[in-house]
Amino acid sequence: MRELRGKVAVVTGAASGIGRATATRLATAGMRVVMADIDAGALRAAADELTAGGHEVCAVPTDVSNVDAIEALRDATLDAFGAVHVVHNNAGVVASGRTAEISLDLWKWVLEVDLWSVIHGVRTFAPLLVAQGDGHIVNTASTAGLQANPGIAPYNVAKFGVVALSETLRLELDGSGVGVSVLCPGAVNTRIVDSERNRPVSVAASTGDVAEGFRSRAGAMLATQGLDPADVAELVFDGIVDDRFWILTHPEWLDIMVERATTMREGRLHHGFGG
Repeated sequence: MRELRGKVAVVTGAASGIGRATATRLATAGMRVVMADIDAGALRAAADELTAGGHEVCAVPTDVSNVDAIEALRDATLDAFGAVHVVHNNAGVVASGRTAEISLDLWKWVLEVDLWSVIHGVRTFAPLLVAQGDGHIVNTASTAGLQANPGIAPYNVAKFGVVALSETLRLELDGSGVGVSVLCPGAVNTRIVDSERNRPVSVAASTGDVAEGFRSRAGAMLATQGLDPADVAELVFDGIVDDRFWILTHPEWLDIMVERATTMREGRLHHGFGG
């Protein structure tokens, strides 16, 4: 999509982090933006800030794990702006612990938000884009969808699924006029480590030394070494305009993937940066 001005974008997980930054970048490009998030208060504040800046924005509180809510988001978008052209399925959460010890409720919650919400978003919005022969879908995966990390099994599983879904969709929509990108962020300065703040009250928090260690180490690392979400949003914008499939925030992951393929040939499991 070379021209975005005047068109309509939907961004989930838009109250903070990458979602908020992407909504802001698309709005400054002249798009009308529908912002969705489960945190209604933070969403309203983010939308008000963009509205105060003269941008056309609509805030729709949305539980992306619920297909009815995603369909309501579609309807709200069409009611507000009459069309949709860019969809960024971005909302995400993480829970940590040893794989066999993470509760089924936590597994279900993470998969519903990180994978099923993308499935719902694709099934709900893709037919509209295909029918008009114009549009772009961006699905947020992670470098954890390229190589698994210990201690966050549900997140790994969901993000590998998002990569697979995105690859499939890109192949299926070839020639339709609808582009597909998969965003695989590495370390970005967001609050995802604290995402359990938004878990359903019926789901107990992750506990144990692995979970506590992950929250402590990952939180500090993201805050001190993570990219600014605005930099990621710029990559997303370029990916849409240039119709790039892979959007990698950290170029060194290309080398990691080469190393992964080498160890695969040898029948070994690649262990990240250290090989």
